[in-house]
Amino acid sequence: MRLTLVFPCICVLLLLAVMFTSQGERHASVTDGTIAYFKRQQPLFAASAVALKHCIDNLKEGDSTTVSAARASLHLCRTRYKTIAFFLEYFFTSEAYVFNAPAKYEIEEPYIEYEEPVGLQQIEALLYDSAVYQRKDELEAQATVLVQTAQDLPSLLYQFTVSEQQVLESVQQELVRIMALYITGYDAPLLKSGIAEARSAMQAIDTVLMPHTGFEKKDSITYYLKEGIGQLAAHPDFDSFDRLSFLVSYALPLQRLLLNSQHDLFSPAAISKDKFPHSDIPGDTALGRRLFFEKALSGNNTRSCATCHQPDRYFSDGLTRNTTINSKEPLPRHTPGLLYACYQYSQFWDGRAVSLEEQVLKVLHSPQEMDARDDTLLQQLQRLPVYRTITLPQVQASLAAYLRTLTPFNAPFDRYMAGNKQAMTAEQRTGANIFMGKGQCATCHFAPLFNGLIPPLYNRTEFEVLGTPANDDLLHPQADNDSGRLAFFPIDFYKGAFKTPTVRNTAPTAPYMHNGAFRTMEQVIDFYDKGGGNGIGLSVPDQTLSTVPLHLTPEEKKALVAFMEALTDGK
Repeated sequence: MRLTLVFPCICVLLLLAVMFTSQGERHASVTDGTIAYFKRQQPLFAASAVALKHCIDNLKEGDSTTVSAARASLHLCRTRYKTIAFFLEYFFTSEAYVFNAPAKYEIEEPYIEYEEPVGLQQIEALLYDSAVYQRKDELEAQATVLVQTAQDLPSLLYQFTVSEQQVLESVQQELVRIMALYITGYDAPLLKSGIAEARSAMQAIDTVLMPHTGFEKKDSITYYLKEGIGQLAAHPDFDSFDRLSFLVSYALPLQRLLLNSQHDLFSPAAISKDKFPHSDIPGDTALGRRLFFEKALSGNNTRSCATCHQPDRYFSDGLTRNTTINSKEPLPRHTPGLLYACYQYSQFWDGRAVSLEEQVLKVLHSPQEMDARDDTLLQQLQRLPVYRTITLPQVQASLAAYLRTLTPFNAPFDRYMAGNKQAMTAEQRTGANIFMGKGQCATCHFAPLFNGLIPPLYNRTEFEVLGTPANDDLLHPQADNDSGRLAFFPIDFYKGAFKTPTVRNTAPTAPYMHNGAFRTMEQVIDFYDKGGGNGIGLSVPDQTLSTVPLHLTPEEKKALVAFMEALTDGK
């Protein structure tokens, strides 16, 4: 699927109708101009890759200046890549993967295969490794692949054709990357080159669209591109960049104009629920709400869904771990909230269900949770007049349909992004910028849902190995023995991996993490600030969270907590 889930294709077509309604040669110019632009930029990127390889070859143990030179060269190479990223990421995803894949093993499901880390992000991780000199061979191998692939890019254009619609889609997806990935430091959390990279990417969009955007005037595509690039150029420091101002003042208005739409990335309808598994199965939401509170769904008639997912607690329960239905022993994991659960491709902490319908059935059948048998469950329900003719598929579909309504999008943050500048306090705005910047929270909790759906297509749920301890004493941590997704997908890199949940409504739903280990948000922030499990002294070989401390100040941590409160929906 090429088109991002954020907006329907008709919006792009509407834009095309506006932009290319004159002579026929203008239809050719956007495609020819884009290819010509790529041909101009590719040699510059390839040259920067060669320069980076030269710096890596010159690494000399004990000489920190050679490491600094390699990092500076990496910075330039990354910004050069972003001049052509929109083109490669859309049309040539395999090559884009070589250049900018995450610095971790990528699991190909359901085949239980994996891709080794490769490219600029892996080079960054190696250049910031404490044993950088000992890893020179790895760096040289990475740089060699980088150079060869960059130099071979012209061959991709042999008999290559492109349409206006594809160019516009590629630009739209790149704008989402700028907003949700580049300015958050997702690509380069240690190098902190995200603002410069966002500027480079936005300049690429400007160049591609320049012949067709018309005169510069207030509230025009040209205006927002120019002003957005200007803010990125004037404030290149990653930690202090005002992301909220950039988004609200320039990027989001630009997106609305590009789409000829009133919607943008932070609109409630931005990501369609219809794209998620089994969302096409019809269900009665009113019936689903009634069933949600129905204890006849449980084997012993003592528990309903609402027993553990309490609406007045934002569909959580406030407990470290709830109890099993019969023995009252603690359940293996903390009860997750259900708000925005429909915006995931995997359900449960370990992602073992691919849809809400499947999750419903697994919970009903679980001896620990609802302990229901299909025939007994239906008998219990059908004794009640309101459920006289109900079937199990109706139970599943109706409960799932109800869960899909639990998407309020009415937090102070949502009101602020919709234009209400008074909806958030100054401290909350500071916290939002830290969340999307220095705190690196948004490199796993992606906007606008702040869960693990990866932009710009939002078509994959992320799992992370954090090294969360079994207790909340970070000075004396105890290893957690929960194998996470490994029990469901037997591949070593999934040991201790859990789904990245949304952080919306986290402020009122303590405790936190898959095991409920942390009682306060302050403890969660301290854990991340220290570098996760490895950072606090545990041995977590495949930790995906960076082990580099964030060095957040007490004031910054306080602002982060305030921002979490701004993500709390009104009841």
